[in-house]
Amino acid sequence: MRIVSMVLLATVRRLEVRRAVNCRIKVPALKSQRSSGNKVLSSMTEGNSRVAICWLRNDLRYHDNEILLKANINADQVLPVYCYDPRHFKGTYHFSFPKTGSHRARFLLESVADFRNTLRDKGSDLVVRLGQPEQILPLLVKSLSARECHIVYQEEVTKEEKDVEIKLKENCRQLGVQIHSLWGLTLYHKSDLPFPVTRVPDTYTGFRKAVEAQSHVRAPVVMPERMKPLPPDVDVGQLPTLAQLGVKEQLIDQRTAFPFSGGESHGLGRLRQYLWETDNVFIYKETRNGLLGSDYSTKFSPWLAHGCLSPRHIHAEVRRYEKERQANQSTYWVLFEMIWRDYFKFVCMKFGDRVFYPSGIMGKKICWKKDHLMFQKWKEGRTGMPFVDANMRELQETGWMSNRGRQNVASFLVKDMGLDWRLGAEWFESQLLDHDVCSNYGNWNYAAGIGNDPRENRKFNMVKQAFDYDPKGDFVRCWVPELAGLKEAMIHTPWKLTGSQLSSAGVVLGDTYPNPILVAPEWDRHQHKGVQRKGPAFKGPRQRGIDFYFKSPPKM
Repeated sequence: MRIVSMVLLATVRRLEVRRAVNCRIKVPALKSQRSSGNKVLSSMTEGNSRVAICWLRNDLRYHDNEILLKANINADQVLPVYCYDPRHFKGTYHFSFPKTGSHRARFLLESVADFRNTLRDKGSDLVVRLGQPEQILPLLVKSLSARECHIVYQEEVTKEEKDVEIKLKENCRQLGVQIHSLWGLTLYHKSDLPFPVTRVPDTYTGFRKAVEAQSHVRAPVVMPERMKPLPPDVDVGQLPTLAQLGVKEQLIDQRTAFPFSGGESHGLGRLRQYLWETDNVFIYKETRNGLLGSDYSTKFSPWLAHGCLSPRHIHAEVRRYEKERQANQSTYWVLFEMIWRDYFKFVCMKFGDRVFYPSGIMGKKICWKKDHLMFQKWKEGRTGMPFVDANMRELQETGWMSNRGRQNVASFLVKDMGLDWRLGAEWFESQLLDHDVCSNYGNWNYAAGIGNDPRENRKFNMVKQAFDYDPKGDFVRCWVPELAGLKEAMIHTPWKLTGSQLSSAGVVLGDTYPNPILVAPEWDRHQHKGVQRKGPAFKGPRQRGIDFYFKSPPKM
């Protein structure tokens, strides 16, 4: 029986490797992180207990997961592990906001549970632990009776994550465990960039043009139908509750523009719906600046941030849609914005901790204010500027905010209020469902004028933006109901209305709704714009106003 089992095992391995070759998926040998020797996972000696521990973090998916694939090909037993790190549920670095707020914590719990179910369907399971990975994983190694043990993980970019990787290597070195890291965060693999990371261009346009012309996106890897088993007698652990993580549960607001659950199956379902069931991807560029509803944008970002969706899989599906149905600027624009996500990853690799400094990656010294009373008004949506307040309330109640909203509230905090941009960045880190450290801090560097941005002195005109993107006031009316009685676009400038106009709508400034904390001089140029609008009914957000990222669309 032992001989038959070994023959079958060898046959399965050959079939898996052949499948990868036939699909033209390059599966390079894993590079060991040990300082001595150059052993790789594929060179493990024959034995009945070769174990690969797959340490999962922001890669909570089965599809296009090279960590699981390589472990499954090269080991006898595969042990997927997820650690709820207590440090992720404490305070943010400077201002001690909850590092993972209720909405994202719930999304994370859903994502881990969904991933566990998928692994069980594949004949495996997900080991769940509450603790610091650099301590938990060595304990797991010691508990195994494996002759040879390897730990495989997806490499991260920024300091806190890299520090954990370093400590894990130190703790495992004395156990004789080999550590292997793989790159899987981005659409374009870092090894395929047409320049070293230290020479990533200082503008997005330069980066995009270079990778589009000189690089390629790798095809998603083909995953096996079944996974190798877990080592025997492993306690897989229980999924924690929000309370066990120290997170206070917050009810889901029915007004949310993100009425979706966390997890790979839900992310794949959304991708299928947005492309193939509704064709919404075909009009994405025209609707992407919307504010209300679930379909004005892809909503892929929370699943991307948690690794429930692979960027390469999204790319492959969009390209397939273009081939089988039709390509236009909208289909391209989805990929265009995913390249932005890549750019922020590589910018953070290039500049390191500078992205977190008050002076940003430019090293620009600005005297930022830290008025916590004023910040509290911004955070809670009580600035007296309805468009800002509506977006901030949406964030606090749902964990979601549109791209257009994020640009505006960031500009208002740093350019109008003059407050420390890190207050805003850490509040976003706390609240956003789709918080991605590189995208979040990279965007706040841009908003504050301290990023590598060719238009560093940009400032959004809040009144103009409100009239352009919420011309009838429906978004503000949804999230600032105390102003709902104000007609049409006059809802955006209540401080300009007469006493009779306010009283007829049941509004008392300074009582039912705050007076504005400031009125920027440039707002006067647009105070009455849109109030007397005539003509055909408005059919969507107007493509006007300053764009946060670029001056004009690229040529296709």
